[in-house]
Amino acid sequence: MSFPKMIIEHMTPRIPVMQGGMGIKVSLSGLAAAVANAGGIGTISGTGISIEVLKEHIRKARELTNGLGYIGVNVLFAMKDFAETIKAAMQEKVDFIISGAGFSRDMYAWGREYGVPVISIVSSAKLARLAQRLGASAVVVEGFEAGGHLGTDRPLFDILPEVVEAVNIPVIAAGGILHGEDIAKAIQMGAVGVQMGSRFVASHECDAHPAFKQMYLDCKEGGTVLVKTTVGLEGRAIKNHFTDMIFGDKKVKIDKCDSCLKHCSYRFCTRDSLMKSIDGDVENGLVFAGARVHEIREIMSVQAIMDTLMKEYELAT
Repeated sequence: MSFPKMIIEHMTPRIPVMQGGMGIKVSLSGLAAAVANAGGIGTISGTGISIEVLKEHIRKARELTNGLGYIGVNVLFAMKDFAETIKAAMQEKVDFIISGAGFSRDMYAWGREYGVPVISIVSSAKLARLAQRLGASAVVVEGFEAGGHLGTDRPLFDILPEVVEAVNIPVIAAGGILHGEDIAKAIQMGAVGVQMGSRFVASHECDAHPAFKQMYLDCKEGGTVLVKTTVGLEGRAIKNHFTDMIFGDKKVKIDKCDSCLKHCSYRFCTRDSLMKSIDGDVENGLVFAGARVHEIREIMSVQAIMDTLMKEYELAT
C-alpha cells in the first residue's frame, strides 16, 4: 500500500512527510537535502544565522538534490531580521516559506510578489482560517507535544479535526509524530501529511553536534520540561543543567546582547543557549525536543527512517 498523494501548490512529494525547520543550525542543507532526496520535503531553518549563510545553505541543498527535491525555509516570526531573511530566501526561489511562533500578515504579500508558497504554523482553527484568508497555501497544525516553541496546551489530535473542518487548504499535522501509525492516524483524520522534527534530529545527516543527538537517545520518559523562553512562549526542551538554571523566573547573565528579537524578556539569551547546545555544550544550553523523544532509540540514516515510516504506515492501514 502506498501513501496518498500530498499536494501543496507545485509540491507533490513521494512521501507525505515534511521535515520541521529546527534552529539554531539543527536543520541546515545536510538534513533538508537528505529528506528531500528520500522523497519528503526538506526545510532549512533560517533562524539565528546570517542571510549570507542561509543563501549558501539553500544553494548547497539544491546541489545535493540536483535541483529535484523540495526545499523550503523556516523563519521564527519573533526574530528582528524576519522580513529580510524571508525575502532573501524567496529571492533564492525556495519551494516554500514556513513560519510560526507568531503571525505575520506581510509574508503572504511577499509570497505573491516572489511567487513562493507560504505555509503558516497554527495551533487553532481560528488562526488556520486567518491564514487561509490571507493567502496561505497550507497550514501546519502543531500540537502541545511538539519540541521547541509552543502555541498551545492542547494535544495535536484534539486540534486537528477542528482545523481540517475550518479550512479548505491542505492541513499538515505536527507535534508528537514519530511513527508510521501516527501518519496513518493523521491522514485518516483529514491531514494531507505530517511534519516531523525530533525523529530527524537522530539521523546521520542532521547538522547538529553528535552530543546534541546523544541527548535524544539518552532521554527517558518524562525527560522533557517546558521553559518560558525570552521570545515570550513556552518551549519544550530536554531537562539539563541549563533548564534547572532558568526554571521559573530565574535569570542567567547575558554576556553580549545583539538585540536579535523584536521583543525580549532579557531573562537569558535564547539564541546563545541554542548555539551552545548545537556546538556540543548540551548541559549549558537549550536542547529542544518533542514530548516523545524518549521513544527514539537509535541514530539512523534519513533514508532508513523514511523506509521504516513507510513499513509502519502499511502495517497500520
